Amino acid sequence: MQQQPRPLEGITVVSIEHAIAAPFCTRQLADLGARVIKIERPVTGDFARAYDSRARGMASHFVWVNRSKESLAIDLKDPRDHAVVMKLLARADVFVQNLAPGAADRMGLGYEHLKSVNSRLIVCDISGYGSDGPYRNKKAYDLLIQSEAGFLSTTGSEENPAKAGCSIADISAGMYAYSSILAAVLRRATTGTGCRIEVSMLECMAEWMSFPLYYAMDGAPPPVAAGASHASIYPYGPFKAGDGSTIMVGIQNEREWVNFCEKVLETPDLATDLRFDTNSKRSAARDALAEIILDVFGRFTAAEVVERLEAADIANAVVRDMHQVWDHPQLKARNRWTTVDTPVGPMPALYPPALPAEFRPRMDRIPDVGEHNATILAELGEVEHAG
Repeated sequence: MQQQPRPLEGITVVSIEHAIAAPFCTRQLADLGARVIKIERPVTGDFARAYDSRARGMASHFVWVNRSKESLAIDLKDPRDHAVVMKLLARADVFVQNLAPGAADRMGLGYEHLKSVNSRLIVCDISGYGSDGPYRNKKAYDLLIQSEAGFLSTTGSEENPAKAGCSIADISAGMYAYSSILAAVLRRATTGTGCRIEVSMLECMAEWMSFPLYYAMDGAPPPVAAGASHASIYPYGPFKAGDGSTIMVGIQNEREWVNFCEKVLETPDLATDLRFDTNSKRSAARDALAEIILDVFGRFTAAEVVERLEAADIANAVVRDMHQVWDHPQLKARNRWTTVDTPVGPMPALYPPALPAEFRPRMDRIPDVGEHNATILAELGEVEHAG
């Protein structure tokens, strides 16, 4: 099939970004063909570059969210470099920033000023708590937002809450920023004008927590922290097999419960046992039911348990570690891996998960700090102002 142009080709995004939320948003815009110019501090760049060195000498977070971008390293406090940014924004389509609260306004980069410079500019401000309210100036890191949004109250156990194993609050903010920018680009095609988008990490996570919020509505008891198990459906969670591996089992309805008892546990009478004959009863009697399930699973290897579950049409999954995900047979079978260039050589990368076959995603180099200074500044006639 002849490849068609990417949908965001011709769109220029300028981003004063660091950490995860804004870079994740703009990387996805780059995936769709946008030109993304990443403004960084001279020498050190985005502080996420120094989070670790696990990705062949580069930071794992940075490698994930910064491919296909151009790095312009300048000092925003230097009037000459500030003028460079204003020149870029005067001709850009989108401006994304996740600076500290109020910093963009203090630097003359707030929406009210920028729209007078470029009426077509879409400005996306990402912050922890939003531009007003009593929490406006609080520092907001991913784990702190997980805490404030109630996420930690639903994970781990009641004694030991557990954070998500990835930057879920940053990811949620980046995703809402990304989708809102796409909507704003469509709107501009009709109105001819830009707009301001405000994304609050707390509000994004609160939206994602809507199930437990409604579950605890009007003072009702909130979901009990149940580790990797479902808070209100059982059996729906991890169970050990005889070889020590963990299998995730998901029973969603009474038909599946009967199948599970008959074909997996080979104990058909259990399906009508008065202790377990409704989901509410099963959830309340978790310890007793878990003992029965583990006794059966303990006689088999994980592969044998999965075979039984598949034969009974019971949803299941293997609890994999990161090394096993690198080698996941489904990702390999669907050719989901490619490589991107980096300052330390080629690096494996997953293709974006939701793109049509009519165009290839942009999978270009991860930039070094200031790698594109000369090119970008020359475009602006500002060769003398290299950062």
